[in-house]
Amino acid sequence: MILVADSGSTKTDWVLIHEGASKEKFSTVGFNPQFHNSTYIVNALKKNKGLKKVARYVKKIYYYGAGCSSGARNRIVKDALKRVFASASVKVEHDVLGSALATCGYGEGISCILGTGSNSCYFDGKKIYKNNYGLGFIMGDEGSGSHYGKTLLRHYLYDILPTDLRDRFEAVYVMDKEILLKNVYNNRKANVWLASFARFVSDNKDHRWVKTQVQKGMKEFLEMCVSHYPRYKKMPVHFVGSIAFIYRDILREVAGEMDITLGKIIQQPIDGLAEYHLGLTK
Repeated sequence: MILVADSGSTKTDWVLIHEGASKEKFSTVGFNPQFHNSTYIVNALKKNKGLKKVARYVKKIYYYGAGCSSGARNRIVKDALKRVFASASVKVEHDVLGSALATCGYGEGISCILGTGSNSCYFDGKKIYKNNYGLGFIMGDEGSGSHYGKTLLRHYLYDILPTDLRDRFEAVYVMDKEILLKNVYNNRKANVWLASFARFVSDNKDHRWVKTQVQKGMKEFLEMCVSHYPRYKKMPVHFVGSIAFIYRDILREVAGEMDITLGKIIQQPIDGLAEYHLGLTK
């Protein structure tokens, strides 16, 4: 059996491949070795009854995860997986490679992630090339869920959020400066906490303020994380992630204004990854 995983900071999707066919799907919390140690990952995995049941039969694991961008971080995840799936060989890669395989397959393109966080890469059909993006929610994550959550909270606390939107926000949340500071600066999952407010933003996506902020965020992402690739106008630019999928119409509009040709926009790359690895087994 082969287990394929796509992990963001919020959620991990798993697909079990058995005898040349995808068989079963599982879901767990997300993992990011920037914030989580091996013990945390092991404990979370053991809570999933489905994964626990098949653990002894899994022979190979292909894991694509947020934060898996160095040998040291990848070992945190690999050690955890080996402790749960003792008989399996484990390969841990960055989620941007997972994004590229799910969207580009064996072709050339630029593949982007817009979910809890954001990132991008150039893929030549065989491998991805290193970039300077993926700086995290403090320095980067342009156009992501954490970006829009942070924008919403900042505007609310600065008292510049439109009155009607402010009233809707206060009907759902209790928020002040102390709550914000505590959850951002003393919380190892601050990016996930910020991104949780993206749900409120999407629930009000027809509001003029939301449309304006999403347009700004998408433009900033494309300018910062796409337009610096050579020939970026000459190849498809693909997207994965909930934010890209929810705001796909605005994304297409902004990309069109920048002469960028969009390719696939998919919410969850796990199906594309499963297809890719199924191809390798045939």
